[in-house]
Amino acid sequence: MAASPPLLQSRLPLPLVHRGKVREMYDAGDDRLLMVASDRISAFDVVMAEPIPRKGEVLTLITAWWLSRLTAEDPPLVGHHALAVDPDQIVDAVPALASSRSTWARRAILVRRTDPLPVECVVRGYLAGSAWREYRERGTLAGEPLPPDLVRSQRLEEPIFSPATKAVEGHDENIPYLGVVDRLGRKRAAQIRDLSLALYRMGAAEAVSRGVILADTKFEFGVDPNGELLLIDEVLTPDSSRYWPRDDYRAGSSPPSLDKQPVRDYLAGIPDWDRSPPPPALPPSVVEATTRRYLELFRRLTGVELDRFRPPTFDSADVSDGAAR
Repeated sequence: MAASPPLLQSRLPLPLVHRGKVREMYDAGDDRLLMVASDRISAFDVVMAEPIPRKGEVLTLITAWWLSRLTAEDPPLVGHHALAVDPDQIVDAVPALASSRSTWARRAILVRRTDPLPVECVVRGYLAGSAWREYRERGTLAGEPLPPDLVRSQRLEEPIFSPATKAVEGHDENIPYLGVVDRLGRKRAAQIRDLSLALYRMGAAEAVSRGVILADTKFEFGVDPNGELLLIDEVLTPDSSRYWPRDDYRAGSSPPSLDKQPVRDYLAGIPDWDRSPPPPALPPSVVEATTRRYLELFRRLTGVELDRFRPPTFDSADVSDGAAR
């Protein structure tokens, strides 16, 4: 059995609730969780031994940046679970974290605890990745027929909701929309489909104005103790989305992704690795190239270098008890 991926460099003084491939969740009391992104990276569902420096910071702060923009409307399209990302605000809310601040600062979000819905809300605006493979094999996407003669990376006439089940281990499984209806009921299924498509359109328009194409992404939703549906987990990050530089995009080709593509490309070139643990060691050049892509996407989207970015505050949240004002 492969060794578990390492925790953060030092444990936090809060109960560990869950450890994923990239994130750890800690119980912060009062129906709150501390969601911390590490620098771990996975490829082909295997966690690499080498971290990608600054990756966790990029994931956390891009999520916070997008949440502050996607929910800026009055009223917002949907609420979200984030209570605080600014380290000062987090320490004020959870004083026990003060002594470990250097471990989690700028890579942690204090969030409301929710009951996550068991569906990955994938939206695809371009024919890439597994969507291209399905179309090439069956002429469909998410089980629905598409026009003939489409090419790789082609922009779809309208974005498509392409849901999947959430797998604890291994790959998520693509399901048709009726599979969401079976799991959640017709009303809730329609609600998260429509929200996902609306959020994708907002994100894609913002991204392209900044020289980046948002080819596809996935959203997650949860229900808080008061029964409110909230946008949760990471949002429009390079780990949950496929971003392409607009200037490099050509339909019929495979544009370079601003994400962990250097890791995937390196591993795909090792013919004797069967894509099971333990993974091959990543050369320093691959690690450095991957960090550069994460930092480049951050700069393109936010307009500033990572070191100069100030985390947003979420004024609509009362972080002292996790309840909305």
